[in-house]
Amino acid sequence: MREAETSSSTDSVPIPNKRYFTIGEVGKLCDLKPHVLRYWEQEFDQIEPVKRNNRRYYQRQDVLLIRQIKGLLHEQGYTISGARQWLSGDDNGDDQTRYKQLLRQTITELEDLLVNLKQI
Repeated sequence: MREAETSSSTDSVPIPNKRYFTIGEVGKLCDLKPHVLRYWEQEFDQIEPVKRNNRRYYQRQDVLLIRQIKGLLHEQGYTISGARQWLSGDDNGDDQTRYKQLLRQTITELEDLLVNLKQI
């Protein structure tokens, strides 16, 4: 139960308005360790950080995708191969389902941000 609370509270952490994020920053935003992010890069072709001078730089869409993958694996119980298949859109109508889930995730993030702003 505690893990679910941690992951949902992490998703509500707003993503700063920056172009690039280091692996450490993404780890904090997604509540994942850097070695997990490196492993997921090997498992999911969709995660493509920019690599310069032997360092990884992630963009906002990468952070959103990593959060989505984390949700599939940790909250919805998908296996890595199942999450990979879900992300590749092998099922008909899957694009619409992914789009709806991304919208729900964004709405939840915005609602949590609004609650936090009202508390200030």
